[in-house]
Amino acid sequence: MAFLTEPDPKRGVALPIVPGISRIVANNPSLMTYHGTNTYLIEAADGFVVLDPGPDDDDHLKDILTATQGRVSAILLSHTHPDHLGATAALKARTGAATCAFHLSANPAFAPDVLLMDGETVAGMTAIHTPGHASDHLCFARSDGLVFSADHVMSWSSSIVSPPGGDMAAYVASLRLMLSRDDQLYLPGHGPPLMNPRPYVKELLNHRLKREQAILQTLRKAPHTTWDLVDRLYSKSHPWLRRAAERNVVAHLLKMQAEGLVLNDGECWWSNEASSCPHGGMLSSARTSETQLQLSKGGRP
Repeated sequence: MAFLTEPDPKRGVALPIVPGISRIVANNPSLMTYHGTNTYLIEAADGFVVLDPGPDDDDHLKDILTATQGRVSAILLSHTHPDHLGATAALKARTGAATCAFHLSANPAFAPDVLLMDGETVAGMTAIHTPGHASDHLCFARSDGLVFSADHVMSWSSSIVSPPGGDMAAYVASLRLMLSRDDQLYLPGHGPPLMNPRPYVKELLNHRLKREQAILQTLRKAPHTTWDLVDRLYSKSHPWLRRAAERNVVAHLLKMQAEGLVLNDGECWWSNEASSCPHGGMLSSARTSETQLQLSKGGRP
């Protein structure tokens, strides 16, 4: 896929995007977050709406307070992964602003003040429940075609779908939901803005479906563990990227298992065209144990 890039953004200041909207890029760059988490500042009549306060970082919190002069009227959360949620409690404590997020929080330690349902309006935007990357993921859409797409659709990379919080079937359905819309601009949780997003979203969807078919075709030939599939279908060498690839493979397999396309005995995966694992469930047991451990831990690698 053709992803977008951007220079390392200036730190500690609000960078204008469109009239009334700017972003502060948190200083948490990584292989999973690109240059860092985008914290969006949205001008409102009574101050600023802050979308995704970002990681738990004192300097980033100070940058938000400086840029808004402490005039924060609401705090919106796209989802509760730490790189988006981390600074929320401190920002609320400093400003008194109410937190608004999906009504079923994926983080048991966080309960929003305002419980948002799919389709409800908040701060002049419509909350769109888009599970897949996270079960509580929301996009926020304005009536002018601008959408805060958070980690559901990012311009710099595809999203990781890591069970149990991540769900590939839900992710595919959420991509199709966004394809049914006629939005003009996405502002993602990481990376630069994405103009004319529908062709890109379609490419993301097709990429996932092709990956699924590649996994299925491989399993029709022989049973494999998830790490075997990573070795055959991905070219990742960095440990973190290999782990992310493995989480996506697990998500694909669980989706196909629910659809009756593949089977699993805890030791290997194979096509349902075979009644049992042809190798007696003894394939790469060490690798499979690692996979099962990661699946039990869940969360984002």
